[in-house]
Amino acid sequence: MKPLLKIFIPVLVAAALMMALAAGMNRAEGYSGKSSNTLTIYNWGDYIDPSLITKFEKETGIKVIYQTFDSNEAMMTKIEQGGTTFDIAVPSDYAINKMKEEDLLIPLDHSKLPNEKYIDPEFMNLSFDEGNQYSIPYFWGTLGIIYNKEMFPDKTFDTWDSLWDPALKNQILLIDGAREVMGLGLNSLGYSLNDTNEAHLQQALTKLKKMTPNVKAIVGDEIKLLMADNEAGVAVTFSGEASEMLSENEDLEYVIPKDGSNLWFDNMVIPKTAKNVDGAHQFINFMLDPENAAINAEYVGYATPNMRAKKLLPKEVQNDERFYPDMNELDNLEVYDNLGKRMLSHYNELFLEFKMYRK
Repeated sequence: MKPLLKIFIPVLVAAALMMALAAGMNRAEGYSGKSSNTLTIYNWGDYIDPSLITKFEKETGIKVIYQTFDSNEAMMTKIEQGGTTFDIAVPSDYAINKMKEEDLLIPLDHSKLPNEKYIDPEFMNLSFDEGNQYSIPYFWGTLGIIYNKEMFPDKTFDTWDSLWDPALKNQILLIDGAREVMGLGLNSLGYSLNDTNEAHLQQALTKLKKMTPNVKAIVGDEIKLLMADNEAGVAVTFSGEASEMLSENEDLEYVIPKDGSNLWFDNMVIPKTAKNVDGAHQFINFMLDPENAAINAEYVGYATPNMRAKKLLPKEVQNDERFYPDMNELDNLEVYDNLGKRMLSHYNELFLEFKMYRK
């Protein structure tokens, strides 16, 4: 046994030294189970042109791992748990505010983002992240009503109250979101979609329950296919989703109810889980490049906050006020506030009660 030990001991020592050296290099690079040449992005489904990921990988040599979520709440929960080292996430306005409060974000180094100069000042320094310390605009839009003009030629759907019309029995698709559905109920009563008054919330719930005969389904991405195929006549949806539906079905129209609605902003952020912070800044700056931002806007269908990119879009897109409305005429629209964990849970409970009532 001793001769064998003499042979293996130097081998074991050499292996230990190699492992120690590798560990030291990993610590120096901030390594945590993946290479610094890897970037993990956490985004909404179908919310980026895949060709841009390929282009970024070719230009930088950084391999992109792309994962998706279907709600701000699901995204925040996964980042809070810390099991996956996301380098970039794309939360909405109120979620950014909440993530700041819970210390889930890394401040941006604006010296590494020279292309942020192309962002319209209207979309910078907003209330959910004053000074853009943690976030950079990605897309923006509205919540509204899309309807089939051929099915309902005499209706305009310019108010939320139009959804309670008995003529719409089993014709409405609602987006599967507590803030959106409770918000339209509140707006229809003249209340803010950020209202926390319990009496007002109960009034909104009671009114929403009266709409149930008209509700065909409460769904997510299926809205696009169902409306494009004339499986329903009316839907509550986001402007970018509506844009895609309009391109598939010329009988559809999109309107923003004049009694109020949601004006939303999705921004790019760097979560505390990030291991490739430099790569994250590279990607954000890459997406802020006007050419790339224009390609992305054409693919996704949502409004870009990038001034130079907007000028690269087709004229009919730039001038379409349904998707690029005059910001000065949006006084009746509101950004979702961070209502706090307790109130957000209450909104979800009320929304669940509404969904259960339909059954």
